[in-house]
Amino acid sequence: MATTAESPRAAGSADSSQPQRVGPLAHIRVLDMGRIMAAPWATQIFADLGADVIKIERPGVGDDTRGWGPPFLKSPDGATAGDAGYFLSVNRGKRSVTVDITKPEGQEIIHRLAATADVAIENFKAGTLERYRLDAASLRAVNPRLVYCSVTGFGQDGPRHEQAAYDFAIQAMGGLMSVTGERDDLPGGGPQKVGLPIVDIMTGMYAAVAVLAALTRRAETGQGETIDLAMLDVQAAVLANQAMNWMLSGRTPKRGGNRHPNIQPQDVFPCADGHLVLAVGNDGQFARLCSVLERSEWASDERFSSNAARVRNNAVLTALLSERFRMVGRAELIKALDAVGVPCAPINDIPQVFDDPQIRHREMRRDLPHPVAGTVPQVVSPLRFADEPLRFDRAPPLLGQHTRDILAELGLDDAAQSELAARGVT
Repeated sequence: MATTAESPRAAGSADSSQPQRVGPLAHIRVLDMGRIMAAPWATQIFADLGADVIKIERPGVGDDTRGWGPPFLKSPDGATAGDAGYFLSVNRGKRSVTVDITKPEGQEIIHRLAATADVAIENFKAGTLERYRLDAASLRAVNPRLVYCSVTGFGQDGPRHEQAAYDFAIQAMGGLMSVTGERDDLPGGGPQKVGLPIVDIMTGMYAAVAVLAALTRRAETGQGETIDLAMLDVQAAVLANQAMNWMLSGRTPKRGGNRHPNIQPQDVFPCADGHLVLAVGNDGQFARLCSVLERSEWASDERFSSNAARVRNNAVLTALLSERFRMVGRAELIKALDAVGVPCAPINDIPQVFDDPQIRHREMRRDLPHPVAGTVPQVVSPLRFADEPLRFDRAPPLLGQHTRDILAELGLDDAAQSELAARGVT
């Protein structure tokens, strides 16, 4: 089976068993060699935007996250019918093909797919894919227009570049846990990770932005690009105002619970029947807050009349607000603050999020057809396009669900496909 760059894919082509792709990126094909979450998050963004995303998985095993449960997808009768929720959250819209990349025949399949692809994304340890001729240099030799994005923990160079990394470790190393959690001297104090894999997700977002930028440049130059994206770099970048606070002041930011380090009052406050989040952003909002609380004199008090003063005197202000909030019911207070434009919110659990009238109106939860379970729930893309709305019609794939379709697209007949399967290549 020879590697060729002939017979480029027709724009928007797809296997006949699947809906025709639509969306702003329906003309783009993505070769997804990602696993776990960071790279797959990026490729799911592309799939939502209409790209034909071909997910490469190990025969018989697949992406590790298929088994990262419970919970697992259930059939209508309650029996386990599929993959773990972790996998289902990040692989919508893709086609799965099983390929053993350690075998020369598997590498040839990847080369032939790369010849028809616009983008390749992978998140193997630095140097791993070079051993199998699947690194950026090898695949861009097959297709110079290819945009190749490598996602690793630490990048392609530097003293840690050969180390593996997971989101939790990068949250710790990258400073996020030093500013997340309650103060050490208060009950419950100590470092906390964010309650979802935020570094993986943000790395996937940066990967999507980088690839789109490279595709835009390719439209001008005709040349592809090689992108080196590191999770630790991403976490350092998203330290944002906390990093700048240290750079300007020389003071190391500390954990402050829910209190904002630069804007006050922004915190969680107890009401008579629950808690709410208050997110005052300017002096006008603070004055309206004081009016609602029937404490208008606070707005002119020199300790609280400006944001800088409120930050300096936050302990006193928080005590006063907490005492007043405890006298009022949460729903009553939220209604009053909403009426005058003071940002606030209840603290919803996840079921409450998806029962929120706004989320329901925006249809952020959809149930997609699934070949085994009947349907699978999905939290869909927040992107909204007026002229080319996104369509969600392809569930996260079963392992190897599209192997035969994709090999047929490469020109392999049934006999050749059966031989590859018998030899453990697919």
